[in-house]
Formats: sequence, C-alpha cells, structure tokens
Amino acid sequence: MPESMKSTIEEVCVKENKIFDGKILSVRRDDVLTPSGHPAIREVVEHKPAVGMIVLTDRKTVLLVRQYRYAVHEETLEVCAGLIEPGEDPERAAEREMQEELSVKAAKLYRIGEFYASPGFCTEMFTLFLAEELTESSLPQDEDENVSVCEIPLQDVPGMIREGKIRDSKTFAALSWLMAKEGISC
Repeated sequence: MPESMKSTIEEVCVKENKIFDGKILSVRRDDVLTPSGHPAIREVVEHKPAVGMIVLTDRKTVLLVRQYRYAVHEETLEVCAGLIEPGEDPERAAEREMQEELSVKAAKLYRIGEFYASPGFCTEMFTLFLAEELTESSLPQDEDENVSVCEIPLQDVPGMIREGKIRDSKTFAALSWLMAKEGISC
C-alpha cells in the first residue's frame, strides 16, 4: 500500500473477547480506545480468506452459480467462489473451486486483485481472478453445497445489475470490473 494511503489514525485494543469460534469464522467483541482516547466497542467477524473467479467463456458469456443462501433465505447468482483451505495458495483454491462448482479448468488464470468483503466488521480477504480458455474437468461438490451453473451473455450483465438481480457483493464487484474491462456501460 502506498505510504500516502496508510492510516495514521488507529484504534488500540484494550481487551479482546472471543465470543464464538466456528468452522469458517469466529466472532470477537473488543474493547478499544479511539484516537481521541474515548472507549468504544468493536464487533469483529474473523473469517477465513476466500477466492472468487470471473469465468469467461469463448462464447462471450460468464459462468455464474445459483445457490440457496440460508442467511438471507433466497437463491443468489454469484461468481464461483470458496474458502482457501489451510496451506493452500489462492491460485490452487481457485482451480479447485472451479472444478467443484462449474466442472471446468482454466488454461489462463489472472489474479485481478484483493479486497475486503465488508471491512466495517469482517476480516475476510477476498482474492479475485479472471479465468479463460476453459476445458471440462470436475471434482465432487462439497457435501453441503447444491449449486447449479448459469451461463449469462455479457450483454445481459448490465441489465441484471440495474434490475437488482445481482445482490451478492463479490459478484457485483467482479461483474462491474468485467464490464469496465470489456468497455460495457451500465
């Protein structure tokens, strides 16, 4: 990060309180001191890092997954994504997730960048990739997943975003990046 973007205003943790320790996330309620010296409480979700892939076909379509998300009680359309396993690098996680969810492997996998999913309360770091030159290759889906593949023409993406059909933040960000790359306006 450039020096000019680094914060000189930091909060100091006085006491860290672990509330929950789960399979993919933990929750803390920390007592902090603000830069002005005032006490405050910060609720933090510690989340494992994840990857997501914009999977672009040679037919100028993007492959998305449709899946039911219990937390919001609805089906969502999302880029292929998943957690990085312990000891796994992001590129390998991306390859594995595409095989599990889309039954494809990419000859070209470009790392686009990293972003926080929701830095106001969550530590999840998300690494985004662009995947191209696809071939069939599959691995079994995770036991608790039930995803279906949706192939969306690129020209349909702006309308889907405008109409609120893309409600997942990582997918919104990924498809917005793709539209900018392809010169497609919303």
